[in-house]
Amino acid sequence: MNADEAAELLGHCSGFDNRQPSIVAAKSWASALYDVPLDNDTKAAVAAYYTTPPQNPNERLWILPHHVRTLRAKLRDARLENFQYEPPAGELDPNYLARLRGQRHAIASGRIPAPTRAPMLEGGPSKEFMRELEARGWQGNRTVPDEDVSAGSLADTVRRAGPLGVECPACSAALGRPCHSGLATAKHPLGKPLAKPHTARIRVAAGEPPPDMARQAAEEDRIREASRLALERIKAEQAERKAAEAQLEDDAQEVSGE
Repeated sequence: MNADEAAELLGHCSGFDNRQPSIVAAKSWASALYDVPLDNDTKAAVAAYYTTPPQNPNERLWILPHHVRTLRAKLRDARLENFQYEPPAGELDPNYLARLRGQRHAIASGRIPAPTRAPMLEGGPSKEFMRELEARGWQGNRTVPDEDVSAGSLADTVRRAGPLGVECPACSAALGRPCHSGLATAKHPLGKPLAKPHTARIRVAAGEPPPDMARQAAEEDRIREASRLALERIKAEQAERKAAEAQLEDDAQEVSGE
């Protein structure tokens, strides 16, 4: 795309966003789209950009060169979705790469209608081939014997991998559901989902025996009580130290007054 073609493209864009094209803008767009021709796909990319509403309704749409390049490539790739190379008659094709590129370009540019569906495989094993298989003992597709595959038996044998494959013993989160905190909110009545499963759930998923929740709760209470006593002891020591420092200051003042 040269500067004149870029100026024409900017004029096409101005019909959507009311921009004021300039010579400087045309040269800049030409340098950014130097390998993109001004064709119907390029203009269709502009229309596709302004057809999609912005995420913020108050935001102004303003197309840039990289939008044109990306959307044009998507339009052309969509035509190649069901592309199938058509080789010439015979087994050898010395011009394979040139023929492949030509066929892809013809469909991507829209010069040849794009195939509407992917080609399907046709035919099957020949009768001679099937007779050879049967002569060697083949009896058709493998059959599965009848077994009890009730929902209960499947639920007992099929499990999701990882901690989410077991019920959480800490918060009672169901299979496949994330662990949650104990604090209910308006948005999360059962508690806010946690990014990481509880430690007890991880251990159970690893095959360790489930923890004794009552014993674990008692241990947590003991730790909290020990922390509370330690905090009170620290506060008491700080108070005694401040009192001793204040007494030293008073004694120093009395000595200096004498």
